[in-house]
Amino acid sequence: MKFVAFERSTQGTGASRRLRNAGKVPGIVYGGEAQPQMIELDHNALWQAVKKEAFHASVLEMELNGQTSKVLLRDLQMHPVRQQILHVDFQRVSAKTRLHTKVPLHYKGEEESPAVKLGKALISPVLTEIEISCLPADLPEAIEVDLSKLEIGATLHLSDVALPKGVKPVLHGKNDPVLVTVVMPAASSESEDEAPAPAPAADQPTAE
Repeated sequence: MKFVAFERSTQGTGASRRLRNAGKVPGIVYGGEAQPQMIELDHNALWQAVKKEAFHASVLEMELNGQTSKVLLRDLQMHPVRQQILHVDFQRVSAKTRLHTKVPLHYKGEEESPAVKLGKALISPVLTEIEISCLPADLPEAIEVDLSKLEIGATLHLSDVALPKGVKPVLHGKNDPVLVTVVMPAASSESEDEAPAPAPAADQPTAE
């Protein structure tokens, strides 16, 4: 994805407020061999971009002063009430330097799994994203997780998923985190086998 940024010469609370009133978003780009640089972006264009998942989990091309560089979105500050972006941070990336970033997990095949199809179980995601390490060229927009083989009573761990080439998980002390669990629905309070017995027939009057 590509976007256009503009050099920002002023800083401070007052300057940022004026930018926002003019439909701009203050930001900064840092990392690499260059010094951190203050930037500004068009709010409407940025608002449309952040709605796309790829903008949060892929290497972006930023055009600034006629030059294009590769960056990652690192922080996005939102207004607590209004639909407004207050500030944005980007990090420059190098083709030869490994990245540490989070990518979303896309689960598929749930309805075809034995757990759901035969056992009427519920599959409950535990994680919706994971942190990974990879070179920029190997960064996936998302990691697909196939649930079509999931059995009743099973638990899917990260080690059960084949990660894309060049991608390694960043575990932070967790050896093998759980991705999804299989949950059986609560049993009905009264099953057919436990239906109450019919009431006994009333005594018939006897003939005299």
